[in-house]
Amino acid sequence: MGPFLHVPDDEGEAPAATASALGLLACPHCDAVWCNAGEGEPCGRCGTRLYTRKPYSLNRTWAFLIAACIMYIPANLLPVMITRTLFGAQYDTILSGVIYFWVSGAYGLAAIIFIASFLVPLFKLTVLILLALLAQRGSSWRRPERAKLYHIVEIIGRWSMLDVFVVSLLTGLVQIQGFAVINAGVGIAAFGSVVVLTMLASLSFDPRLTWDSRQQQEAERERNEPARDNREEKPA
Repeated sequence: MGPFLHVPDDEGEAPAATASALGLLACPHCDAVWCNAGEGEPCGRCGTRLYTRKPYSLNRTWAFLIAACIMYIPANLLPVMITRTLFGAQYDTILSGVIYFWVSGAYGLAAIIFIASFLVPLFKLTVLILLALLAQRGSSWRRPERAKLYHIVEIIGRWSMLDVFVVSLLTGLVQIQGFAVINAGVGIAAFGSVVVLTMLASLSFDPRLTWDSRQQQEAERERNEPARDNREEKPA
């Protein structure tokens, strides 16, 4: 087995041994761990390509994050729910719905919608941008806290579709012709795209990059280049 790879102790962090330094590669599909496997080699159990780090992780993460940031604006400005009654039509955005429930005295419901539909997506975008930016720079700033932040994003991500579920439920239940009809607005599609894009960004981001220094990232790229070139030159 290879020697331990010590992470720079810039902030008093304990030295850590990485799997790549020990010659170990884990399959992302079946979780099998292989010793002394080469970059890009197929897994002996399921055939999935093995990599020390996710290929093009930061490029894909940035692409999804930029798209999510763009869609976040119409998701909050366009109506997510359209209510038509005998007295006219009402167009509600996420924030107008929060204000309506708050003024009506439903403080708990207003708080839940505000947190799940406004703060959580904004928190996920901010955290993922911070993690991607620091990982790209190879920063050693608060690595354990950054790893915990990523796990928090993974945990709370499942609650981001609350608004979509509520509008879908109301659309199916409140369809009293001639009195009240509720339809989903364009904003719900934008909001759903924000949730999906942030989930894809979270899946694309490789949390192991948090523990890599700039020099280690460059070494990984140099090591991956020959493996990719060999696969491209290999005849079909």
